[in-house]
Order: sequence, then structure tokens, then C-alpha cells
Amino acid sequence: MAETDERRDLTEQQGAFRQRLLPNGGALLPLRCCLLSGGQSRRMGRDKALLPHPEGGTWLQRTLDLLARLEAPVTLLSRHRRHLEVAASLGHTALAEPPPHEGPLPALARLMQQHPDQHLLLCPVDMPQLTLTALETLLLAAQQEPGAIHLAHDGQRSQPLLGIYPSTHTLRRSIDSRLTAGERRLQQWLAGECCRTVALDPIALRNINDPEELHNLRAWLCRGPSTSSDAPWVCCDCR
Repeated sequence: MAETDERRDLTEQQGAFRQRLLPNGGALLPLRCCLLSGGQSRRMGRDKALLPHPEGGTWLQRTLDLLARLEAPVTLLSRHRRHLEVAASLGHTALAEPPPHEGPLPALARLMQQHPDQHLLLCPVDMPQLTLTALETLLLAAQQEPGAIHLAHDGQRSQPLLGIYPSTHTLRRSIDSRLTAGERRLQQWLAGECCRTVALDPIALRNINDPEELHNLRAWLCRGPSTSSDAPWVCCDCR
């Protein structure tokens, strides 16, 4: 009975946190999920976002659906018209990434400009094994120190494309200043900011960038998914 009550309390805590975070000063900042899918998928040789996902649909659709389960608004930032059309058809905000396309730092600045004074959950489209558990763990960690940037960590390195970024005036001014000075590297900007890392399941954070990694992923799925996954996967070739 005690275990059931504890689980219920955790669920209620997670549900409340999905809606808002407590930033500096005690004012409520809303949570917004921001998906990045503006890459060119050069190493994969085809559009990664439109690859079929084992759970159905494409990587893009699956990630949008996963973020929507956090019960917060979702924005897709992409240079690709087809991606924007998919997001809009699902009822999400579709934000075109204007040229020049210079990587995640300008993309983050664009999102902060579009969504000021919010906590932005930044997420890439090429983590097809990402789970709701991983996202909620990241959110709960950010709740403890909402003024800081919180980055996912896979046990070996941080993964800055999956993180919680407070879109405060101070951070917007900081990122704009670095961009004006010619900086385009996200890691270099982060080195000067207050960041915390959050250890998450490395399988959930695995990036799939090329055909070999995609082949290895499918082989792994055929052997059987990790018990840390939120839902069982079946290899597309084994259905």
C-alpha cells in the first residue's frame, strides 16, 4: 500500500511539473518542448527524420508524439518543408529555420527568441530510442535548480541537444552576444554558462547517424530490447 501511494505521489509530481517550472524569483515559467530536425542527414544518405520507426510512423512522428505525452506545447524547428507539414498536421507549432543554417546554437537562439521566458526542453530527432522515463527524469532534475541549464549525460559525455534551457532574458542576451561575436558552437557557449548534467539511460540517448548504426540498431532490436525501454520494440524486418 505504501509503495502504491509513493508511486501515485511521484506520478502527481511529474504531472504538475510537466506544466511549469519554478524559475528564479518564484514566478512560474511554462514548459515547452522543442524538437530539432533541421540537419541534412549527410552520413545517413537519406532523411533520418522520415525513416520508419519500429513503433510505427517515422522517427519524426514518433518523437513528436513522445514529447506530446509531456502535456506541454511542442514546437518543431526545421528547414525541411515536409517536416514542418507533419508537425502542423499534428497540431504542433511549426517554425521554419531561416538560412544560413549554422547548427544548434543559432537554432537555440531562434527558439529562445520565439519562446521567451519559458523552459525549453530541447530534443533532437535522431534519438529513436528516447523514452518518456528519460524525459521525465531530466525534467524532475531541472526542478531542483530551475535557473540552470540541465543537459542529458550518457555516462561518458553530455548530450547538449537533449536538455532543459531556461529562456530567460539573461540567457537570451548571452547567446545573442556570442552569436554576434561569431561563435557558432553550442558547447563553447555552454562552457560559460551554469550547467548541470543529468545521468540518463545511455541506450535512450543513442544517436543513429549512418547506415551502419541503423543496421546495428535493427540487429539489437531483433535480439530483444532493453528492459529500460518504456515499450517493447520489434524490429521492422521481424514483424
